[in-house]
Amino acid sequence: MDTTQLLKGVLDAAVLAVIEDEDGYGYDIVRRLRAAGLGDVGEASVYGTLRRLYVAGALTTYVVPSEGGPHRKYYGINPQGIEMLREQRASWNEFSGTLTQLINKTAPAAAASSNGEKR
Repeated sequence: MDTTQLLKGVLDAAVLAVIEDEDGYGYDIVRRLRAAGLGDVGEASVYGTLRRLYVAGALTTYVVPSEGGPHRKYYGINPQGIEMLREQRASWNEFSGTLTQLINKTAPAAAASSNGEKR
């Protein structure tokens, strides 16, 4: 399955979750997402997501000088971002549970019997 379309819908939550653990600069965040199993995540998508989350007020930034190259812009999550992540986690858990039931045909018994469906 091509996961690039799936990633578009959940990249904000994934980026916030990675930054919740530890502040990071752009490529570091990309590397951590890939290490977590999101190998198809693109650098441009992550950089765009970081900018969008910053503009939305969910992230803070600060610059750290680098010995071997340009300064690095680090991103950190702030209270608004923590709240955004909490809401996205709740939405994801509900959505993924529903989709798992649908795909695996394991609809809750109460819903199946109330619709007159056979089990």
